[in-house]
Amino acid sequence: MGHGDMWATGFWQELLLSITRIHRGWGDFEMHSMKRRTLLSGKVMVVAAACLVLGVATFAYGGDGTDTSAVRHIKGRTIFSEESPKAQLSIRRGLRFIGTQRVDLHGNAEAEQYVFARPGRSNIVEQFYLIQFEHFLPTNHLTYDYASMRTTRIGNFQFNYDVKSLPNLAALLREDQGSDGQAMEQLLAKQHLVLPDNTVLVRMFHLPSVDHRTELMILYGEALPQNTAVPVRNGGVPLDTESPSSAQMFLEHARQGLMVQTR
Repeated sequence: MGHGDMWATGFWQELLLSITRIHRGWGDFEMHSMKRRTLLSGKVMVVAAACLVLGVATFAYGGDGTDTSAVRHIKGRTIFSEESPKAQLSIRRGLRFIGTQRVDLHGNAEAEQYVFARPGRSNIVEQFYLIQFEHFLPTNHLTYDYASMRTTRIGNFQFNYDVKSLPNLAALLREDQGSDGQAMEQLLAKQHLVLPDNTVLVRMFHLPSVDHRTELMILYGEALPQNTAVPVRNGGVPLDTESPSSAQMFLEHARQGLMVQTR
């Protein structure tokens, strides 16, 4: 799931339209620019299923895709990452850890997903976070680029971000066969959790390496009530431009529920 100005074709595919899927701007944001477009609109295969043993899961792969001692592990609602970036990410109380998995993005990139959610009535998700660590493989020379997006800070880390409202998010993700978005939706479905009809998505991207070949992507989603004043329509609404006050409010919601610290 990595990203840019990709909201053109399908939710995830749009994200991929820019540079690499979910990482760029929404209008010009084909996700990651050209990379994301290729990756997100392409196939994503879940290579490692959720591993939930006593609330702890680990991935033993480095940023270059080689085996190493465990690079990341999760304990409770906190992810400990030893590289790309070296950080500790904690999700606030009220959201539970759903699972973690590795996805192969079209043979161009590899990602680790960590999903947290707060279910409400009828198991409809009211809030969720997707924390994704992603890197391009040595078989290509692709890079991530989010220069066109706004910036914000969480702890000592700078993120590029955008905010958009979307109807029928689950259907959009399911349509993008093999994508990281579909992989996330399937992970939620395994726990009998359903994404809401109308959702606001905040996408945040941090590039930890000077070569811009690795990234940390954080997606925050929040359900909108039926009588919401937030504009929602087919194709999505870029709230940064159409409703800046709403965009700022949801960005703050995303920041308040997450702590990111240097290790």
